Formats: sequence, C-alpha cells, structure tokens
Amino acid sequence: MPIAVTRLRRWFAVGAIAVTLMVAGAYFYARYRVRNALTEIPEKIGLEIQQSAQGFAVSKSEQGRTLFKVQASKAVQFKDGGRAELHDVNIILYGRDASRFDQIYGADFEYDPKSGDVTAKGDVQIDLEANPAGLTSADQTPPKELKNPIHLRTSGLVFNQKTGDAYTREKIEFTIPQAAGSAVGASYIGRTNVLTLESELRVVLHGRSPATVVAARGTITKTPRQVLLERPSVVRGSQSFAAEQATLFLDRDNTVERVLMSGGVHGESQGPSQMQVRSAQLELLLGGARHDTLRTAIVSGDVQVNTSGAQSMQGSAGRVTMTFAGKSLLAKVRAEENVELVQHQKTTLSAGPAGNAQEVAVSAPVMDFSVAKGRRLERAETSGAAQIEILQGAGSSQSQRTVVTAGKFEAKFDTLGRLATVHGAPDARITNSSPGQPDRVSTSDTLDVAFRSGGGIDSIVQQGNMAYVDGERKAWAGRARYTPADQMLALTGSPRVAEGGMATTARSMRMNRATGDAVAENEVKSTYSDLKPQPGGALLASSSPIHVTARSMTAHRTPAVATYTGDARLWQDANVVQAPTIEFDRDRRAVVARGDKAQKVSTVLVQTDKAGKSTPVAIMSSGLTYTDSERRAHYEGGVIVKAADLTITAKQMDVFLMASGQATGNMALTSQGQLDRMVAQGNIVITQAQRRADGDQLVYTASDDKFVLSGGPPSIFDAERGKITGDSLTFYRRDDRVLVEGRDSSPTVTQTRVAR
Repeated sequence: MPIAVTRLRRWFAVGAIAVTLMVAGAYFYARYRVRNALTEIPEKIGLEIQQSAQGFAVSKSEQGRTLFKVQASKAVQFKDGGRAELHDVNIILYGRDASRFDQIYGADFEYDPKSGDVTAKGDVQIDLEANPAGLTSADQTPPKELKNPIHLRTSGLVFNQKTGDAYTREKIEFTIPQAAGSAVGASYIGRTNVLTLESELRVVLHGRSPATVVAARGTITKTPRQVLLERPSVVRGSQSFAAEQATLFLDRDNTVERVLMSGGVHGESQGPSQMQVRSAQLELLLGGARHDTLRTAIVSGDVQVNTSGAQSMQGSAGRVTMTFAGKSLLAKVRAEENVELVQHQKTTLSAGPAGNAQEVAVSAPVMDFSVAKGRRLERAETSGAAQIEILQGAGSSQSQRTVVTAGKFEAKFDTLGRLATVHGAPDARITNSSPGQPDRVSTSDTLDVAFRSGGGIDSIVQQGNMAYVDGERKAWAGRARYTPADQMLALTGSPRVAEGGMATTARSMRMNRATGDAVAENEVKSTYSDLKPQPGGALLASSSPIHVTARSMTAHRTPAVATYTGDARLWQDANVVQAPTIEFDRDRRAVVARGDKAQKVSTVLVQTDKAGKSTPVAIMSSGLTYTDSERRAHYEGGVIVKAADLTITAKQMDVFLMASGQATGNMALTSQGQLDRMVAQGNIVITQAQRRADGDQLVYTASDDKFVLSGGPPSIFDAERGKITGDSLTFYRRDDRVLVEGRDSSPTVTQTRVAR
C-alpha cells in the first residue's frame, strides 16, 4: 500500500513566499529611509534654493556618520506656490552605522510645500544593498562591488513629508538573484509603518525549483513584523497551493521565520498520479542562517489528502506535522487526531484476477512516517490502539473483509514507496469476514504482514499464544502463517485444533480456509470426545472418547472424514484398530483401514463372557471396512483371526457384532464389540491345539460357540481320531462335538466326541 506522503514535499514551494517577504521587507525599509530623507529635503530647498541652479548635494550627519545624501544635477523652485523641481536625483542611504548602501534614483521629482507631497515624475528605481565594510571604512565610502542587490522599479511615487505617507497606483517591479516580482499599486502609512501592495502581487522564483507566487493583496507591518497576503497561491510546475490568507512573520532583518496560511488551504499536484490536499491551516517554520530552509510544516484542521492513479488513496487527520532536513528535504511526518489512510490498489497482471483488487484502510490516534531522501516513504509507526482494514474483491460476491488490530503497528515500504511489511504488537487480532460465513478470528502476541509488489497480501505470520476461531473449528499454536493466495493456514509450535468434539495435536498443521480441509504432520494424535452412546452400534458405540494416532492426518470438514497414515492406531476403550492407513468418519462412526506389504490391518476385539472374563480376539487383514450402524466389520485380503485357543485364516470375512447393551442366554454383554457371528469365504483354515479344519466357507455363531464349515469339501483332522470329511462339518468349541453331514442322495451323520 504506497502511501503518497512523499508528494507532501511539494509544499516546499510555499517557501517561495519567503522571497516575497524579503523583497517587501526591504522595500518597506527603503520607503522608511526615503521618508526620513525627504522630510529634510524641503527644508533645505526652501531655505537655500530660490532660483535655478546647476548641481547641488544635501546630506545629514550624526555623530560623525553620514545618514543620507541627496544629489541632484538641477533644482528649480517656482515662486508661485513655492513648488520645487529636482532633476537627476540620486539618494544614498548609509544607515546610522554606515552598514547600508541603499540608492533611490530617478529623473524628475516635484515638491509641493503646501501639501507636503514629493512626487516622482516618471520612473523611480531603488537598489538595496548591505555594506558591512562601512563599519570600518571611512565615512561615505561606497562598497567595492554590489553583491546581489535587491532592485525595485516603479513610477508615480508620491511621498508626503508632513504625514510620512507614500503611495503609487502604478506597477511596482522588483528583482533579486533568486526571483523577480511585481505588484500594481502600493501605499505606505508612516504613522503605523504599514506598507500595502494593493493588487496583483506576483513573484517568480528561478533556479532549480522554479515557482510562481501570486496574491490578490499584500500588507507589510513593522509592529508586529509580518506580511499579510490575501488569497495567495503558489504554482510550481504541475503543483499548486492556495489559501484565503497567508501571514509571513519576520525577524529583525526582515527575513521570514514563519508562514501561516489559513482559510480553505488547498493544494494540487497534476500528472500520472494526481494529489489534492485540503485543510483549515498550514504553518511553515523556516530555519538556517538566512531562514532559507524549510524546517517544519504543520497542516491542521480537518486535513484531507486525496490521490488518484494506479494506487489511489484518501487520508484524513486533525493535524499533520512535517519535519524537513538538509536542503528542505522531507524527513519525517507525524499525523495526529483520528488519523485514517485508505488506499485503493488496482489489480496488476502479476497480482492475479480482478477479485484480488483490494482496499486497505489504516486508522490510529497517531502515525509517524520516515521519508528517505525526501522522496519516498521508508517506514511508518502508529501510536495508540491502531487498526488495519483490508477489503478484498470489493463489490463482488466473494468479497472478504479483514480487520487487523494491535497495540502498535510498524510498516516498511519498498524502493517505490509501496507498502512492503507491517509488524503489529502486542495484542494482535485478525478478524476475517465473508458473505454468508461466520467470522474467522485469530489472536496472537505479534503479527507480521508481507505485501506483494503487485498489490495484495503475500502472507500473514502470527506468533506467541496464537488462537484461531473459524465457526466450530478452533486452533492454537506458537506460530501461524497464512497465505491468501491458497488460503492456507500453517501452524507450528505445538499446534492443536478442535472442532465438533474432535481435538488434534501434531508437530505441524495446515488448514485450508476455503475448503475447511486440514493436514497434520508428525506425532499426530486425535481425540473424539463429547460422543453420545449409540444403542444400535457396536465397536464404536460407547460414549467413551475415540483416540487416533498416526504420523500424518488429512481431515475434511464436509463430510467429517479424517484419514490417518503412518502407523495409524484407532481405539475406544479396549477395542483397537491398527493399520498403515485409517480413514475415520466421525458422524457415521465408520472406519476404513488399509494395509500394505509391510504391515497388515490389525483389529483387537475384547470379548467378555458371562463370568466376566475378558478374552482378546485379534483379526489381521489387508483391509477393513466397518460402519457402526451396520455392526458389520468386513475384512479382506489374507484374513487371520487369533483367539485364545484357535486361529482362523480366510480370503475374506464379515464379522457381525452385537448391538451395544444386548445380552444372550450364554453371556452378558459388558462392553461393546462382542462377536455375534462371523462369515468367511475362501481357503478357510481353523487351527486348534489338536485339531485342524479346512473349507471354503465358514459360519460361526458366538451364542452357541458353533463353527459350520462347508465347501471344499470341508475336513477336520484330529490327532486322536484322524481325518473327518463331509459336505458340511459342524463342531462346537465348548464340548468338542463334531457333526458331519453327507450328500443329500446318501445322507450320513457322524457324531464324535474327542477327549482333550
């Protein structure tokens, strides 16, 4: 977000008014000297000159020093009315200590003793020049050379020796090495020492920064020493500045110390990037040996700044103080009183689609800016509770509003003056709002925002006690990094995520804020709590927490499915599922487990008989599918079942479990996961200590502990009885009974009891 405060340096042009002051002050000084000189000329003329004479000189001295000297090539006094004419007049003003060498000269003057008016006939010229050598040189010694004199030219000058007043209605022109100017009409009041430039005041500054200063009227006073300009304006190239009134405050040598502009202060800058500044008041403080350096500029009273172009901006404050260094280069800017900056960043080709266009608004009680080389913003800092508001894709259906607050913000800008980074601390808070979605809120001790050069945010990093809330999803971590481009939130530093009764910890996590998907890596552990008991369920029907551990996890918000990979282990109470990959559906309480060449799926079901004795049953396979509402666990791929006294292998198997809370005549169900029956197909092998049975199909019922083998044909080998084969073999584990069924055409039933 490039804030265009650098363009405020254009206000340097206001310093051009200082030249007007110097000229006007010098003119006032000369007018004051002329009054002193001319009040004595009539007396000299009236007493000593009664007729035409060729050449004379009149001077006045005091304590051995000449104050002024009047020379004329010819003086004529007319008897009628006593009027006198002076020709080729040259007046030199030395000052009481001979530190001046000011000259006033013209072709013709006329003196009227009745009115006291001394009137210039034609042009009058004035040269104002300091003469430091006069302090040590002989009296009336002119300087060896005139250095940068101030030259003024006018006509029709009228001076009244009785009142000390003077005026002219003609044009006044003045020049100095740095500038030239003019005005139309002037008046001087001797009693109050007030000089007024009546109209069309204009000053043109030359040099490296040419500018033009115009004003409708100018007034110069001696007590206090100041210049008042009405409706002044400054034009410098494509830049301009204007106000209703400007006051220039002078020091003892009539140089400008301070400039105060008030009433509708307005500044403009034209070009590829246009800027407008409005305020009630502008104050300029000058420094340096000659007060020719702008030191401080203070803009106050509803300050409004507007820029247009590729990165338009609006700013407002109650007061803005600009500090300058070196050759009037802007160094620091301090904005106070409800400061707000709003920047509109248009999309560039590197920034992506139009939806990435954004508006950035910064507000704070106080903002301080540092400016590099007087041209571009280098850094900014806020004081007091500050806020950054970012509106992404304004006006679109996918618009997002992000509000960032902190106790203090520090911003840095790139070489083009565009916002590069923002650091906020302490008590950082980010609130993100999107249409139709709950607010996303994250808090932390600190935050760091990095901006892309083409516009938009590159990343947001929060550190220290980070907490994140997105609807039901909550997260905590030591550090969080969010990238808007992919809407990914990465968590490190003991991260923990909780949502809908599920809590997950890991070494690192990533959450996609657009889809709600989450990925956890290294030492993953999830706990599903706040579970309601499922009377119709079995393996996962308890209200006890369900725990899952793995090396990594990928979770989806809709549906609420999490996939755990790498030594995954899921358990509730004593029932356990282990596999390389476990997919768990929280809402359906469903499990899909998959093995690989190195590790099979392992399920441990703890069976409890009516005597309360617990016996684990372990089932190994390549894959497992289980849904609690169906109470059916489907195993496939080299199924191995291991109980206390037998082992069963098959290609695939379905294990049906009893509903939670259900009891049978032979056992009381004290925990979920009790076997009801098993149905297996393909290469069935049942192994006991003294017995082995084979077949293609197996049906086991837990209520009577009965195994029914068929297909193959089935056979049983007993160490004592030998091998028994039939179309169907049924044996009971409790009392070792075996039933053998033959073909339908010649049915046979053999009952055998084998002593164990």
